[in-house]
Amino acid sequence: MQANDTIELVCPAGGLPALKAAVDNGADCVYTGLRDNTNARNFSGLNFDDASLREGIRYARDRGAKVLLAVNTYPQVANWDRWTAAIDKAVDLGVYAVILADPGLMAYAHEQHPDLRLHLSVQGSATNPEAIEFYRERFDIQRAVLPRVLSVAQVEQVVATARCEIEVFGFGGLCVMVEGRCALSPYATGNAPNTAGVCSPAHAVRWDQTPRGMETRLNGVLIDRFAADEKAGYPTLCKGRFEVADETYYAIEEPTSLNTLELLPRLLEIGVRAVKIEGRQRSTAYVAQVTRVWRDAIDAALRERERFAVRESWMSALNRLSEGQMHTLGAYYRPWK
Repeated sequence: MQANDTIELVCPAGGLPALKAAVDNGADCVYTGLRDNTNARNFSGLNFDDASLREGIRYARDRGAKVLLAVNTYPQVANWDRWTAAIDKAVDLGVYAVILADPGLMAYAHEQHPDLRLHLSVQGSATNPEAIEFYRERFDIQRAVLPRVLSVAQVEQVVATARCEIEVFGFGGLCVMVEGRCALSPYATGNAPNTAGVCSPAHAVRWDQTPRGMETRLNGVLIDRFAADEKAGYPTLCKGRFEVADETYYAIEEPTSLNTLELLPRLLEIGVRAVKIEGRQRSTAYVAQVTRVWRDAIDAALRERERFAVRESWMSALNRLSEGQMHTLGAYYRPWK
């Protein structure tokens, strides 16, 4: 294990304006997706066509940043060609790396495009060095993105023994399921996020104004009910409020965002190569503000090292952008470990 002299800031972009905002505010890498179910943020109006991705790559390169393409869902027998075409397109357009989860697709990419840089997606659910080494040996992955279920001590163990770069999530939404293994959304909708590319697909979502408040439903299942003064979030089963033992509350996961600013010196010390910001479905303004804060914080951590302290202005800005305007260290902080 060796401390890093730098750490990459990897930021989301759901479209060309967000990509430019991320680059302009200091992202080292920007990750994107195509406008179909080959990526895990397959929302209407989101993502890139060929022309916008080509322009985004040019814009990023001219400013010293890299573009990564997420092809991180799982193809099926009937649509395999769509995923392999996405890999071919990534090569043709000149992305820096492709983020993959499916081993078969990794094999295709490695065999057909041996010079293409491959990153193991968080959707691959690799949480230990042995799993990561499996992908490195067989498909020559250069980086693995760890799921948000490990403590800092466990991340340190992975980094110390992994023979590729390690990327961790630093800010954004959390997932109560181990990434890549969600069972809640397909239970309600019949569409698995890992094949449809989205949990709570738009066709299953309903918003109804009722005398009791704004109700959100997923395939007919009541997910939440919002009072007039409450902000209504996008309905997902994991963040719904349910009646349990005559009490209504967030029974599975309370809306809050991961925020690991205070861990930056530790992540540098243990050798984490990159910090990822969640949020390709977020607005351009969100991307710009979060990127700006994290760029300032990373630069300060690299400059100050052991004297690094989280600034109140950073936390205030990020809390305003957090789900429920709250933040957590999530699984990273386990005092009993």
